[in-house]
Amino acid sequence: YGAQGGQGKDLVHFFNEDGLGAIVNSSRGIIAAYKQDKYAEYGEDNFAEASRAAVIDMKEDISTALEAAK
Repeated sequence: YGAQGGQGKDLVHFFNEDGLGAIVNSSRGIIAAYKQDKYAEYGEDNFAEASRAAVIDMKEDISTALEAAK
């Protein structure tokens, strides 16, 4: 996911019917989120806030994909 180019729609097959059971790794996409255009406004000094925003966006993307796959 994230820096590797994956999206929520690519992951739906790894979750069970309850939307559980998958482990999603996005270390670089989260840790270095402030380097992405989408989160650049946070800047390097606020990398934690950029990381939080990236995690929230990731969770929303995955949840949306799981709902669409039902």
